[in-house]
Amino acid sequence: MKNRLMILGSLGEFVQLVQMAKERNIYTIVCDGNEDGPAKACADKAYHIDVRDIDAVAKVCKEEQVDGIVTAFSDLLLECMVKIAAAADIPCYLTPKQLPWYRDKDVMKKMFQKLNIGTPRFTTLQKNFADAQLSEFHFPVVVKPVDKYGSRGIYVLNSIQEIREYYDDSCASSDRKEILVEEYHDGYEFNLMSWVKDGKLYILSIADREKTPVEGNSIPISTRNVYPSCLINQVYPEAKEILEKVLAETGQKDGELSMQFFWKPGEAIQVCEVAARFLGYEHELIEYCSGLSVEQLILDSVYDTKQLTEELEAHNPFFTTCSAVLYFQGREKVIKDLSGAKACMQQPFVKEGWLFYEEGEQIQEFVRPYAARCYIVGENREEIDKYTDQIFADMSMQGTDGEELLYRNERIEY
Repeated sequence: MKNRLMILGSLGEFVQLVQMAKERNIYTIVCDGNEDGPAKACADKAYHIDVRDIDAVAKVCKEEQVDGIVTAFSDLLLECMVKIAAAADIPCYLTPKQLPWYRDKDVMKKMFQKLNIGTPRFTTLQKNFADAQLSEFHFPVVVKPVDKYGSRGIYVLNSIQEIREYYDDSCASSDRKEILVEEYHDGYEFNLMSWVKDGKLYILSIADREKTPVEGNSIPISTRNVYPSCLINQVYPEAKEILEKVLAETGQKDGELSMQFFWKPGEAIQVCEVAARFLGYEHELIEYCSGLSVEQLILDSVYDTKQLTEELEAHNPFFTTCSAVLYFQGREKVIKDLSGAKACMQQPFVKEGWLFYEEGEQIQEFVRPYAARCYIVGENREEIDKYTDQIFADMSMQGTDGEELLYRNERIEY
């Protein structure tokens, strides 16, 4: 009898996972509330059920005799997978009791304090907060909802009065009407992805995460992530030690684990957050640089743990070649001309590229991943920087009044 795998999530990020599973003769069942998800088109079976309906998806798992459940790239999908697995009695690398460490920002930050892990000064506030609660804070600060992810409701603010003005907007989509306030860190920023096997931490990659300021009080937007980080030697030992502390506290023994953190020369790492999942839209860069497939790891974690261990033991995160993902975000206006963007995506050093809008459509925040996204590959960091500058100089989406709609990358000098 074939193994039967439930995959939560049907966007393009999951297509390769479905295809690889089918190549291994695994029966694939894809489930989420998106009827047009591309991963559903190539799966053996698809269900259009909101993943937050835990009982309904668990019932499907039982009826389909599912023997494994996986997801990646999303905190919401992770949370639902853990709860569904518990309800359907399917093995999973986390339990519902472990979720607050990874899903509740307040619980996570207090864990960092308990473990003496550096993190920007923070507090949680209710709407009627007193000014004295922020007496020790240095501005600017970042405000965000306590229980939501995906960059929604996040602002950079410069005064207590601004916090009061933006309070309702920040937690508008939140189930808990509280906000988390933390001091803004202006150091270098990093993305780290790792895997945990039998309690042992294997770092898969550390990348430079670059952001660009935009108008108003919006959080700076992510515009480029480069693999490997040019500062990996400086941050690797401390980052590994921090995650090992987290694992000892949370009890996570297996599965995905990521961390976003800050660092300045001469100072300790400051952790922004940890997540028991892979980071979306960039796990492919690990494979470009090293040949290690994240999808293969996910499948092996369920069906071939011996092979998983061999892959992890053989992996070296100190890559000798470079790759980067470039994110293009735009102003919320109607696109008139995409010819420049289309030509840019045809450059020979662009490994893959996507345009998420057609001419005549209006760019909308959070509705689609970005206005455009592309992956570039080079022999070294100098090539990646040269290609980055060329693409951001040439990439263009013109509005109806001739205005350039795309934000430009401000490449960081290290």
